[in-house]
Amino acid sequence: MAEKEADPKILKGYLSRSNVVVERVEPEIDSGRFPAKAIEGDDFEVSADIIRDGPALLQAVVRYRGPDSRSWSETFMVHVGNDRWVGSFRPDDIGTWRYTIEAWTDHFGTWRRDMFKRIEADQNVDLELEESALLLEAHLKTVPVKKRAVLQRAVEAIRKKSRKKGASGFSDPRIAAALDEDVAEIMAAHHVRTNSAMYKPVLELTVDPERARFSAWYEFFPRSTGNEGEHGTFQTATKHLSYVADMGFDVAYLPPIHPIGSTHRKGKNNSLDAEPGAIGSPWAIGSREGGHKDIHPELGTIDDFDEFVAEAERLGVDIALDIAFQCSPDHPWVAEHPEWFHHRPDGSIKYAENPPKKYQDIYPLNFESEDREGLWIELKGVFDHWISHGVKIFRVDNPHTKTFPFWEWAIGELKAEHPELVFLSEAFTRPKVMQELAKLGYNQSYTYFTWRNARWELEEYLTELTRTEMRHYFRPNFFTNTPDILHEYLQRGGPPAFKIRLVLAALLSPAYGVYSGFEFFENVPVKEGSEEYLHAEKYELKHRSLDGRSNLVPFIRRINQIRRDNPPLALFTNLVFHGTDKENLMAFSKTAEGSAPILVVVNLNPFQWEEGTVSLNLTAMGLSDGESFRVTDLISEDSFEWTGANAYVRLDPFQEPAHVFRVDRA
Repeated sequence: MAEKEADPKILKGYLSRSNVVVERVEPEIDSGRFPAKAIEGDDFEVSADIIRDGPALLQAVVRYRGPDSRSWSETFMVHVGNDRWVGSFRPDDIGTWRYTIEAWTDHFGTWRRDMFKRIEADQNVDLELEESALLLEAHLKTVPVKKRAVLQRAVEAIRKKSRKKGASGFSDPRIAAALDEDVAEIMAAHHVRTNSAMYKPVLELTVDPERARFSAWYEFFPRSTGNEGEHGTFQTATKHLSYVADMGFDVAYLPPIHPIGSTHRKGKNNSLDAEPGAIGSPWAIGSREGGHKDIHPELGTIDDFDEFVAEAERLGVDIALDIAFQCSPDHPWVAEHPEWFHHRPDGSIKYAENPPKKYQDIYPLNFESEDREGLWIELKGVFDHWISHGVKIFRVDNPHTKTFPFWEWAIGELKAEHPELVFLSEAFTRPKVMQELAKLGYNQSYTYFTWRNARWELEEYLTELTRTEMRHYFRPNFFTNTPDILHEYLQRGGPPAFKIRLVLAALLSPAYGVYSGFEFFENVPVKEGSEEYLHAEKYELKHRSLDGRSNLVPFIRRINQIRRDNPPLALFTNLVFHGTDKENLMAFSKTAEGSAPILVVVNLNPFQWEEGTVSLNLTAMGLSDGESFRVTDLISEDSFEWTGANAYVRLDPFQEPAHVFRVDRA
């Protein structure tokens, strides 16, 4: 049988390949389809498996460039074991960064390693010394001019016969010159990269401002800030901002502020029959007074809104605006662009349904309509309008019910123009859908935290968020409650339950939020088994007196102050759980370089005291076995001296259900 000739084109392709392999890069989201996420000024870690045939040593760098840079910078990676390499860089500007890995054979490092072994074995190394001289000469053109003299002198010394009789091993001047530490450092920093491997594709990184990770949200309805029985305005809401800021919140989140439709308007407690004077749901957007770019007339004017935003900025508070892409039957778009909506066979426009529930006051938009280009451009224009009035944060209502390509396009376009923007996805839906929205560009995401109340549930969920690939792109925002969600835990647990959930939300996650009324322990459902509030604020004004009754305001203020004062609490993936011998006791810690660790122990039982032993992971807090240390409760200001890994705690929920300890070495 005749031998088959090799295809020269195929062979050429293999001959040109590097024998260095870079694989299993992390983070790499969906094979580079989506960017990872980072925060401005943080160290961003990149790791990979890097291998080659044979015993030769390798070198590798992380290459990166910022949004406005045309040239690449790089930092060296280090080998951490089992062919795994790690490196990092610090993105110092918000926007889209790019990064990759380059790896190559370290010929001089390999020679140097083997040279030590040969000398220790007392071998003749004359040929190896000449080999080193040739290597150094080959690098003269790659080394900066100021450092070439060091290599040149080393070459001369290597080739100069020793005049010292009996000189051998490390005492031989030739060997000393070849193994000189300065020479090694220069060669490591400027080694030729012949036949290097460059990882492809180049990966992207979205770098966001600190607010995208660390923020405390307070949701309130501007229309409920008036005197009792009166509709609030942006003027009354402006006065309310000092109350929000005083509690330590840095994001004031508003439900939709647009004109509300009158057709099929809902009454109190979501009644289908609205009584005269019913104010309707803010999510039924649009009337003859305007749509998504307009303000409800009873709230005031755009000038009032601008003053509201200016006052918030003065107080150090960002405004987050709810964007709900849906319309009431009275929205101007219904008459002007009926093609933007879904239609029934009889030609009528479909209203929203979640069978058997019907929402006749809301028309969903058809993101796949024949004029989707016009619709998408108009919807992006809604964001553009409010950005022009100082809004930098958007909480988007039910984004999972809108087409994915729209969000990838719209958020991408908006952040290219305004990289400081923050988008929060309000999608309580299937896990992979929530993850996809985060990949598509959302900076923060609602989570299942509200429904995770037992210790095992919380630990399992937080482990998923902080230890899997999700940590590279999914940033949680833990809301204790919302206008739609009053969990049974709050309904039944009384004030202790509110304290417990606040501590968990605020200290487990760097971003968390509460809906107004939480501080007043509002916990009455519309009926048994429901998570809806009785007299829900979505359908009526809710006057709350800020004075003269027991509330959680001082405790909220204290927790928010603790968050601001302790850098570990501004991070998320530094979370470590510690063991306890009682299921109702949960312990976790957070650490950050240059700051004292924070250790939190919580009694999850709002009905009675719990006592038990906490088994600490001392290493995770930078402590040693048997070491004594002081823990100071940042809530009560009590201090205790602890020694070793086991500590006794007793927590009464009717006093304080949690310890928030600062850990100081003795």
